[in-house]
Amino acid sequence: MKAELYIWEFGGPTIYSNTTANIAESVIIIIIIIIMATIEELEVQVKAQGEIVKAAKAADKASDETKAAVAKLLEIKKAITALDPTHPQAIKKKEKKKKKKKAKDGEKPALTKKQLRMIEREKKLKAAADEKARKASEATTYGDIGVVMSKSVSGRSWTNIEDLNQSVSGQKVLVRARVHQVRAQSKNVFFTLRSKIFSVQAVLSKSESATKDMLQFAGAIPRESVVDVEGVVTTVQDTIKSATQGDVEIQINSVFVVSKSAPELPFAVSEASKPGSMLFNEGELLASKDNEKKDENAVVKVGLSTRLNYRWIDIRTPAHQSILRVQSHVCNLFREFLYKRNFVEVHTPKINAGASEGGANCFSLDYFGTDACLAQSPQLFKQMTAACSGLGRVFEVGPVFRAENSHTHRHLCEFTGLDMEMEIKEHYFEALEVFSDLFIFIFEQLDVRCKHELNLIAQMYPVEKFKFLKPSLRLTFAEGCALLKEHGISDYERDTLGVTPQSPVEDLSTPNEKLLGRIVKEKYGTDFFMMDEYPLAARPFYTMPHPENPELSNSYDFFMRGEEIMSGAQRVHDPELLVQRCKTKGSHGEPMSDEAIESIKGYIDSFRHGALPHAGGGVGLERVVMLFLGLKNIRLASAFPRDPKRISP
Repeated sequence: MKAELYIWEFGGPTIYSNTTANIAESVIIIIIIIIMATIEELEVQVKAQGEIVKAAKAADKASDETKAAVAKLLEIKKAITALDPTHPQAIKKKEKKKKKKKAKDGEKPALTKKQLRMIEREKKLKAAADEKARKASEATTYGDIGVVMSKSVSGRSWTNIEDLNQSVSGQKVLVRARVHQVRAQSKNVFFTLRSKIFSVQAVLSKSESATKDMLQFAGAIPRESVVDVEGVVTTVQDTIKSATQGDVEIQINSVFVVSKSAPELPFAVSEASKPGSMLFNEGELLASKDNEKKDENAVVKVGLSTRLNYRWIDIRTPAHQSILRVQSHVCNLFREFLYKRNFVEVHTPKINAGASEGGANCFSLDYFGTDACLAQSPQLFKQMTAACSGLGRVFEVGPVFRAENSHTHRHLCEFTGLDMEMEIKEHYFEALEVFSDLFIFIFEQLDVRCKHELNLIAQMYPVEKFKFLKPSLRLTFAEGCALLKEHGISDYERDTLGVTPQSPVEDLSTPNEKLLGRIVKEKYGTDFFMMDEYPLAARPFYTMPHPENPELSNSYDFFMRGEEIMSGAQRVHDPELLVQRCKTKGSHGEPMSDEAIESIKGYIDSFRHGALPHAGGGVGLERVVMLFLGLKNIRLASAFPRDPKRISP
């Protein structure tokens, strides 16, 4: 059989003749050669185009040039697979289609190495994210919140420790308190949290949320640090004796430090709060290694001077903070009673041209080139406002300065005076009745309004409860002297207590005052009484003389537990008599100089324009608090006491 093979050339078809078999074989060979040459050329093009794509992606993956280069590369690869179905490029394409079909049919396709690497990378990223989330979660349950700078308001609500009891058991609360005590165990951290004069136990237990790191953080919080604790209130079976809120505790969910205390304290508040820890000497005694507990029942002693040097810490002790809270109540009750009796509160100068008491015990100062002194009392001004200015009844709560170099348990160089002055119609007994009712009101209301505070103070300083009569006991000075004479003086009272025979024309000495207080307590059953008709020579120049006995005066003192807490009198309201008293008796028997009289000219002149008969008295706030509570030192009744040796803090 004969056939013709037409092969197109440039000039047109040329015919080659051969047998059919030979022609077919030759054609196949030629085609294979052409295809192989073409595939080789396309592979070269794929490689070259691949470099172009790589460079384009490096420059900008999303650019139009990159997209065009990728499209051209795919066209070349497609041409290869069309020419040679067995080419690796074609097989790879078929495998992808097969995988897609399996995925479409629900079969899990085999993963490539690249995919496996991607999966492994994703696992590592997820693990890192989980760890970050865990740490972030922990960071929301403990840590330091930093300085509170009023940056934002969270809207959270804090609960007072005193409001924690069984009625809120099961509730979630947020409290801010000081760390009174902290005790760390392997799986628990126990806190005693204190706020003001209240305390509660709080427990942090190890759990999924409370990790080992959180427990270590909580257990290392220094005592006296301020913390925010959030948790659930739970009822306890056995009363927690170390906390005021003994029937509940807080199961802690989160704890944050608001203000961290220094790890080393001058003394531990928890130790200084215990009964028997006060050392009432004037020497310095640090709570040091030489003074540490020798056994579980020993009590660390902290000296009074040490406490006063770090008074801001000492006031944190429940008993001492309670003392100042009682002091606040005394001031409030003083005002409350007098307001109801139509008294007007006044505020008088504390820088004066002359000594208000006419004595030398005043702090002098330069007032723009003029000699001046700090007020020893508001005496002259309260007389002027009550008797000469028409207010009738006045009172003042303010500082009083006495330059007395007295180093005793009951003297301060600066104290708070509770002063009152009132007009009288006929007799100073009108004033005594008001003052008696005033003190009875204060004593009764303290027992009602300060039960918790009084209980805490009594635990620290046990003392017999203060007793008083209604109406108050009144003795004359002569009757007081008679009681002392009748009692006699024992060797112990003379040699140890300093009691001396009492003169009927001299003021009581401190030892004699205390002895008289004990005698009155035994005979009348009261810690509170008043005594009047003192010797005129023992009283200031503004004291009204007795109408019948020129050696006596219309004056009086009030006593608590055998110590004077108020001195007062009917005042001289006649200007001529007042000048006479200044010149003859002056202050405590010493005539006043013309210069001293001139320094109070304004005061004397105020009585020349009509003055109401009047009487009054001055009370030392700190002394009242000290004696009502039965404290041994007046410095405990002052927030920051000032005495001859102490002017800071």
